[in-house]
Amino acid sequence: MSAHLSRRLRKGATSGAVVAAAVAALAASQAPEMIPPPTDNAGGDRAIGAGDTASPTGDGSATGNSPYYTELPPLNTPNKPGAPTANVPVITGPAQAGIPASVLAAYQRAEQSIRSTNPGCNLPWQLLAGIGKVESGQARGGRVDANGTTLSPILGPVLNGVGFANISDTDGGAFDGDRTHDRAVGPMQFIPSTWATWGQDANSDGKKDPNNIYDAAQAAGLYLCANDRNLALKADLDRAILSYNRSTEYLNTVTSWFEYYRRGTHQVPDGTGVLPVDRSDGRTRHPGTTTPFTPAPTTPAPTPSGTGAPKPDPTKPGQPDPTKPPTKPTTPVKPPVTPPTKPTVPPVVPPAVKVVRLSAVSTGSLTAPTETSFAKTPTVAALDAAGAPIAGVVVRFEITGTTDTRFPGGGTTANVTTGSAGLAAAPALRAGEKTGTFTVKATVVGRGIEATRFTATVTERQADALTRVGGDPLTATTGTTFAQSVQLKATLKGALAPGVLVTAVIADAEGTTASTDGPTFKDGTRTLTLKADANGLVSLPALLAGDKAGSYVLLLTAPGDATTTIKLTVESPTASPSPSPSSTPEPTPSSSGSPEASPSPSS
Repeated sequence: MSAHLSRRLRKGATSGAVVAAAVAALAASQAPEMIPPPTDNAGGDRAIGAGDTASPTGDGSATGNSPYYTELPPLNTPNKPGAPTANVPVITGPAQAGIPASVLAAYQRAEQSIRSTNPGCNLPWQLLAGIGKVESGQARGGRVDANGTTLSPILGPVLNGVGFANISDTDGGAFDGDRTHDRAVGPMQFIPSTWATWGQDANSDGKKDPNNIYDAAQAAGLYLCANDRNLALKADLDRAILSYNRSTEYLNTVTSWFEYYRRGTHQVPDGTGVLPVDRSDGRTRHPGTTTPFTPAPTTPAPTPSGTGAPKPDPTKPGQPDPTKPPTKPTTPVKPPVTPPTKPTVPPVVPPAVKVVRLSAVSTGSLTAPTETSFAKTPTVAALDAAGAPIAGVVVRFEITGTTDTRFPGGGTTANVTTGSAGLAAAPALRAGEKTGTFTVKATVVGRGIEATRFTATVTERQADALTRVGGDPLTATTGTTFAQSVQLKATLKGALAPGVLVTAVIADAEGTTASTDGPTFKDGTRTLTLKADANGLVSLPALLAGDKAGSYVLLLTAPGDATTTIKLTVESPTASPSPSPSSTPEPTPSSSGSPEASPSPSS
């Protein structure tokens, strides 16, 4: 291989044979699956799948087929024995593998984001790096600010049809400063009409800026993944690259850098990246256009000379004149067959890319008592820039804050896809035991737009009446336990109030102050809180009378102004009756009315 024949490969400036040789060398050394240019490429590269023609308006490509850098990566692999060594460009220098820090971070962030929302695409960040290399030299060697925005706008040539596609202005000069024609813009070279559809706000600064490497890399990744492509497949990978710029040489150049970066890269400081020089518009026609193939003219074969051949007789009819050079019959040249032009299929734009905002459509407050389901749920509409609803958008609802409220199944997140009206409603919320407020946040999966937030509140369960169920008056003697049980029924507007919390306090006789002596609950306290069961019933534990007789009040309350009181009476023990004192019996009267005398003892 000639060592320094050429450092760079220019499109159109090198013959088809040299281009083919250069690409073949790359294919042998570093890009086994790269597609070389056709060998009959005398008129320039052909757009695969475009019928060897390119749209004069640049339709169907992200860049409008704008010029790009044609420099190829270093050839690190030695030539194989017998491989051609002449007319093959050689580039050396490890600095070529360095990617500026912010640019590298943008590519890797875009890969992670898109792999999380569209894993079937298998987008590698090295593909974004390959495109960024040929489109802008990695944002002019990483000349970006702290937010990833280029220090000055990166603009392609005016697409006015003079050597390039003819694309009239579509953005009023908002991105490219041109109100007559469009120009490719930014480190990934989007034309404004393409950016209007695919533009992203990947760095969440509130702007979709094609000159911001984070926004541009995210948009480029989504664009390459369009039409359900799987970039792990070579055919889909080639289609993706050609959708960016419909040129076979562009495909080969990007693929070369893609394979080069896959073998290893390193980070370099912003602003120090190696900037390529040669572009595809350097004294060549615009990439993507073609020149009809014209067959080479037929050259007559030389007539063999010799003395052994018999000479023709000019006197015989039909014999050629020996004084004139012989003629060879010519074969008619068939005109080239031009294959029909295949219509350009525009990329299918994912629904999420179209969303500009999520609009809250829920009405009324989101409120529910503890351990009940919310009657209403957060609902949003996915809208585009014109305010039209977008179907098929995946909306993620997330519960945030200090709460034990959950979605069905106990989760705090739920994904819902918008219907034909562009609406997405969160699953039913189930309140837990904790009261207070929390937030439900709605975002578009795969789209960095501002979240829509809903405030929800969990309140205590309520009752407006507490009624004792049966039972006798509560009376006990000091030092004993009240024999009667206490059970209450909690109701709200006449209906049972299950789950309501009832507070019981033993108070003084007036029921205004908690008692410091007298009866207590079984655990020795004079205050406790109980929850009503599914039937709205509350059963109090046993009551101890204490050691001080008197009158007390059991005060019972519940949220919702339910209040009732029950009188407690503690009595002293009853005293036992004392026996009567002894007395002398009265004498018994006689029949004569005088007392009978006791018989005297015998003498």
